[in-house]
Amino acid sequence: MCVRKLFWLMILLLAVFFARPIWEEPVGEYVDLSFLDSVDRTIENITEDPKVSEALDEAGNFTSRIGAQLQSLIASNSLELPEAVAKPELVETDSLIAIHNVTLGMDKEEAQGKVGLPLRLMQNEYGTDWHSYHQNYQNYVLLSYDQEGKVNGMFTNQDLISSTEGISMDSTKTEVRSLLGAPLKSLQKGNVQYILDTREEYDVFKTDNTYTTVFYDIHEGDTVTAVQVIREDLEKARSEIYAEPNEELREGYEFLLFELTNSARIQRDLPLLQWDEQTKVTARKHSEDMAENQYFSHTNLKGQSPFDRMNKDGIAFYVAGENLAYGQYSSIFAHEGLMNSMGHRENIVKPEFGYLGIGTAFNSENQPYYTANFFNR
Repeated sequence: MCVRKLFWLMILLLAVFFARPIWEEPVGEYVDLSFLDSVDRTIENITEDPKVSEALDEAGNFTSRIGAQLQSLIASNSLELPEAVAKPELVETDSLIAIHNVTLGMDKEEAQGKVGLPLRLMQNEYGTDWHSYHQNYQNYVLLSYDQEGKVNGMFTNQDLISSTEGISMDSTKTEVRSLLGAPLKSLQKGNVQYILDTREEYDVFKTDNTYTTVFYDIHEGDTVTAVQVIREDLEKARSEIYAEPNEELREGYEFLLFELTNSARIQRDLPLLQWDEQTKVTARKHSEDMAENQYFSHTNLKGQSPFDRMNKDGIAFYVAGENLAYGQYSSIFAHEGLMNSMGHRENIVKPEFGYLGIGTAFNSENQPYYTANFFNR
């Protein structure tokens, strides 16, 4: 009878172990496990009995099978890595920067002959839409068009750059500056001059009729990690550094940050994340709370953690994480900043995550707050 009770006690403890949420903090900070000390002492006293040892061996084999089945279930909840897609052959260009062989001023029909049809349109801070082109986030390109259907904005964070100056994703910050000269220290918007707080993580260059922003990866030798190219008339049409918020811009920021996250993951041979609408609502509520009450923290004013908020909204998970960003000019700047912060980067590239919900809100100064909740169920 004692052996049978011990056997089922071990099964119960194993079930509790695998069912618990996994936090970044040690589990001891959330659960008092001191009651297990007496169990340990009891087990030590009875395991010398041969019959008990035999039963424990049987239980060990059984629990190993349970553990293997649970791990298989966990793996099945993550997406498989998509089939690899070939990179386009990049040709020589007469432009400072071409992306996927597309240049500023190119007709939409010609551009889409190179990149295909857009998979999503997302309103951006310039009052136009980013047209998103990719194959399972491979060969990822964003293009914007003016009213005449000509390219007036481009972005990529993948190796799709050709340049008259020889700039590539292997170029370093020092090399880029030697080729393009001194970066801008400020941007003039109306009567206001905005100082660019780049923190040495990106540079903005004004060349001819173009504003080119080059982002660097501080964890990979300050090499180029992304490039945004904006035609001068589009940049000047943006009257303030922060866009006037509306529902379309909010959704555009949310979906763009989601896409950029998957674009970063696919380059590292990681499974893609699925968008989770329920978690978006949870994330939005936290962003709204921070924007309205002027604070910036994972813990809200009620003392609730990200995991408390997800549990309250009925989101089931066994592993979860949260990224926050605030005050960046757009989702592109927010994503690149998060990638340069090691703790946030680890969430973005964590293999165990399978789902992501992102919520955005704006404060009275039009500054965006981003909440990104990663998890797997």
